[in-house]
Amino acid sequence: MQNLSKNQQIIFDLINKSPEPLKAYTILYNVQKKGIKAPLQVYRALDKLVEIGKIHKIESRNAFIACHNSSCQVAKATAFSICEICEKVTEISSDSLSKYLANFRDKDGMKYIKYNLEFFGLCKKCKVK
Repeated sequence: MQNLSKNQQIIFDLINKSPEPLKAYTILYNVQKKGIKAPLQVYRALDKLVEIGKIHKIESRNAFIACHNSSCQVAKATAFSICEICEKVTEISSDSLSKYLANFRDKDGMKYIKYNLEFFGLCKKCKVK
């Protein structure tokens, strides 16, 4: 386990406690009282946290969420389900999906070494409404 810098730890703790993905400027607003004042400080910490697999970026939302999957393959292979109504984001941990994508090649034979997939639908709560 890699030791986190003070800024990385503050930002990770905030993201880890959040029930929803957080945007960079929301993070900045919430950590200013702890001495992190510049957007660059936040972006550096976010980049490092993504690189070491502690958090993931939800590209469609331009927001960040903590990784709660202990077998996660760092930042190279992520998949999320996103509810189109309540916007709840859940990291998908599926051996069959991981195996399929690890062996997948496109029509030109390219084998992918990284992916960030986002699946959209309705969660159980919103499906019932």
